[in-house]
Order: sequence, then structure tokens, then C-alpha cells
Amino acid sequence: MSLPPGFTAAATSSRPLHCLDRASFDAWCARQPAAVRAWLQAQGFAAAPGSCALLPGADGLAGAVLGIGDPLDPFAYAHAPAALPAGDWHLAEAPAADTLRALQLGWGLGSYRFDRYKRAAREPARLVLATPDAETLAVLAACTRVRDLVNTPTEHMGPEQLEQVVRAIGERHGAQVEVVAGDALLAQNYPAIHAVGRASHRAPRLLALHWGEAAHPHVAIVGKGVCFDTGGLDLKPADGMRNMKKDMGGAAHAIALAELVMARALPLRITLLVPAVENALGPDAYRPGEVIATRAGVSVEIDNTDAEGRVVLCDALTRAGELGPALILDFATLTGAARVALGPDLPALYGNDDALAQAWLEAGTRERDPLWRMPLWRPYLRYLTSHIADLANAGASKMAGSITAALYLERFVPEGLPWAHLDVYAWNDSDRPGRPAGGEAQGLRAAYAMLKARCAG
Repeated sequence: MSLPPGFTAAATSSRPLHCLDRASFDAWCARQPAAVRAWLQAQGFAAAPGSCALLPGADGLAGAVLGIGDPLDPFAYAHAPAALPAGDWHLAEAPAADTLRALQLGWGLGSYRFDRYKRAAREPARLVLATPDAETLAVLAACTRVRDLVNTPTEHMGPEQLEQVVRAIGERHGAQVEVVAGDALLAQNYPAIHAVGRASHRAPRLLALHWGEAAHPHVAIVGKGVCFDTGGLDLKPADGMRNMKKDMGGAAHAIALAELVMARALPLRITLLVPAVENALGPDAYRPGEVIATRAGVSVEIDNTDAEGRVVLCDALTRAGELGPALILDFATLTGAARVALGPDLPALYGNDDALAQAWLEAGTRERDPLWRMPLWRPYLRYLTSHIADLANAGASKMAGSITAALYLERFVPEGLPWAHLDVYAWNDSDRPGRPAGGEAQGLRAAYAMLKARCAG
């Protein structure tokens, strides 16, 4: 099994690492030689979360102590690869299996660097893993898949490149991949996807991946794939447009989740649907005030061309509903309003089925991958009223922007079909241990844990 950065299967020499929280530090410290106790006391070290102390030895360095918080939180260990000197480290004390999985994941997340264009300043410290946990490595790969896709600039991650990624994953796992691109979207009744993407020189497309046995429960996974969002004719200001390479973050999550389900061979049948477009300026750009058709037969007045994510998703969600799955999950970097409400770390979860939403929330708690449920307050549909079409894609009011976006999506989900929508930021604004600035996976580990638990049940 090949190991990602930050790990080694064996080492000729490695230094011991003690992972301690505040509760266990005093007892551990009491067992150490007087010189070690004095050394740590002189530094004021008390195993606070996120801390690290190097231990002196005859050859200069005898080992280290890593201060952690919640031992089941992967990010409790994520500072280690950068805080420790480069080289190989082994665990001085054998942790419980669930703690070891958290440590392995956190170490991998802390070792991640997006180095396609710039070499990392230093190599991360390496953890010796004699028997790595295969599932944890697969989850880590899914998280780094999201980061890599979101971090890649748009010239190298447009609709065509996103298609190439899906095709490569499908080929690796024996999945069927179908693509409807360009004017074929009109011929095959995906007019909303076409309307948003038609102004770009890069053809819009719907990517579909099918995998699994017909006898298994069917899950549809949908992701917003707006590879760059100028805002269209309702042009974003410069600061709002700067990071819009990340507007395909929902697609990155959906792709990574589908890949993880296939890699772990969960007994599910999955359909991945990604509307991949670029919301560009041009003579053929869709305009405010236009009324566009949708696959569902619902006419939509375009109030704002910058509310394009919900427009492409409505055709994809309609297609997902036509397939009659047991449930639909969608991921989208949909609204700034969700960030105003919950900040950058908490994705906003919406759902029309309490059991499905609760299962995702509980999985998030178990996996330390938090989400927050928001209400589908249907009276707010009044903010999407159109006088000339069935629905508007936005409205003049600034109220409840994340809720109204979710209500718009719900309009395209068949009644009675369990559906959950995650409005994700998919981004770290600054560097934190295990959370480098740039693309980020949010709610993904929880989604996988939820699906795995459903399979077990």
C-alpha cells in the first residue's frame, strides 16, 4: 500500500512521540526523569492543545511531546507534521484503534500541501505506520481530492478538465460515465445548464457517473460545478470574484464522495451528477429579466445572473429525481448568506426528511466533521415570486438568502423523495494546523460515515 506524504511504513531510525492531553500529562510527567520534568516545567509546557515540546537527549534530540485536545478529533494532531523536526517519528504509547485512526487522518491532513505550482518550504515530519488503516487512508484521499480540485486554477480545472477527472475515476472503478455537452444539452432537455454556460468558450456539460449493482440501494450525489463564476452580467466586484475558482467546490465534494464509496466498495448503487459550466461574460450571456426553461418544466425568471448555481443544479436535481433513488445528496458553494449566518467552518445543512438530516448531523458529531441544520422555512418562497414565470432565481430582498436558495432547489426534488443539501464554503481563508489556506472538504467525512451506517443498518 502506497502511503501519502507524512507517512512511512518503516524507518531505520525514528524518535518517540508522546501524544498527551492535559488530563494525562501530569501522570505521564511524574514517571519521567527529574531532568525531563525540569525541562518541561522551564518551558511552561502542560500539553495544551496545539502545543509541542522537544525533549533533549545525548545526541541532541530524544523525542517530543505533542499536546492534544479531543483525542478523537483528527485536527488535534494536525499540527504535528509542521511542529516536529523533519524526520521519522513513532508513537511511544499505543493508542486505542479509534484514536489511532483520528491521529492518522489528522497527521495526513496536516501534511497536505498543494504543490502543483510551488514547492513546499519543507518536508513534513513522517509518522511510522507499520499497519496503516486502509479506510482512513481512503478518507484522507477523498479530503485531499477536494482540496486539489478546488485549489487548481480555472485554466487547468474548467468543465473539460472536470470531465477528465470523472472519466479517470470511473475507469479506475469500473463505472459508466456519460457526458452531455454543448448544444446537446438543449437536445436532451437540460436548458438551464445550457443557459448559464453558453457564453463561455468552454462548453457547458452534464457529467454523469453510474456505479454499483442494481440490487443495492440507489443514492444520487449531485454537485455544483461552476468552474469559474464572474457573476455574469451581474458582475461580481473584484474582491468577490478573486477566489471564484472554488465555485466548483460542491462538485469536488460530490466527486470525492462518489470516489470514496467506490474505493471502499460500499453496497450501494450510486449516480453522480455534476453540471459543469463557466459563468462567463459574452454576447450570448444569459441576462437579467430573461425567462429560461428547466428540465422540470418550471419557468424561471432570472433576477440575478450571479445566482447561477441553483439554476444549473435544478436540471441536475430533476434528472436525479427521475432515476428514483432512495435519497439525493447535493453539495454546493451556493450562498454567501450561509457564511454570514454560520461562518466559514460550519456548512449549512437543509433537508426535507428529518431522519436523513439527523443521520448526517449525528455522523458529523461522531466524525468531528460538524454541520448545522437550517430550516426550509417555506413562507420565504415569497422572496422568489415572479410575475411572469413560475419562479424567480433570486429577489430584491436580502433576507434569508441561504434559505431561499435551498427552497429554490427543493422545488426541483420530487415530493416524498428524501433529499439533503449542503451549502459549503469549501475554503480556508487562512492557514491553521491541518487546514491550509485554500480548498477544504467540509461535511464529506460525515456524509461517508452516514452512508456507511445506512449500509450497516
